[in-house]
Amino acid sequence: MGTKVLTMLEPLWQGFPPVDPLAVSGSASRTLPPRYESVRCARAFTRETLQGWELDELFDSVALVVSELVTNALRHAILAAPEHHDTAPEHPDATPPARLHLMRWSSRLVCAVRDPSDDSPVAGEADFAAESGRGLYLVDSFSDSWGWHPLAGATHGKIVWALFRLP
Repeated sequence: MGTKVLTMLEPLWQGFPPVDPLAVSGSASRTLPPRYESVRCARAFTRETLQGWELDELFDSVALVVSELVTNALRHAILAAPEHHDTAPEHPDATPPARLHLMRWSSRLVCAVRDPSDDSPVAGEADFAAESGRGLYLVDSFSDSWGWHPLAGATHGKIVWALFRLP
């Protein structure tokens, strides 16, 4: 992996469990426009990436977590942002997008979603009949660990990540 890629992904290493960034055996990244259709695109991107890494058997769990992280980024950080509502209809993509990162090491896979909000993710208190509010509980249940951290420097935003141990 080249130095340019390591530099680009540098903010992702902060807040992760200890790991050598030089030991990354694969990484893929995709920008997700501020539209709910991006959740479907994120799942398709995840499927293609996992197939390329011969990790097809992880798709169901990883795709569920990716769906939840991307949905949260869109719902709470991007589409809810005041500047998104002030955007002229002829420029619907003016809001900063979310970005999905998938990184593979020999023994683990990390899914990370970057968004422009500085607010921390909050697990909701959904009642049993609610259709939403359980996303972070699902992330916690299907991944081996998860967390978040603010982006360093002058850039606003955060990274929410989930880690999977590889078989």
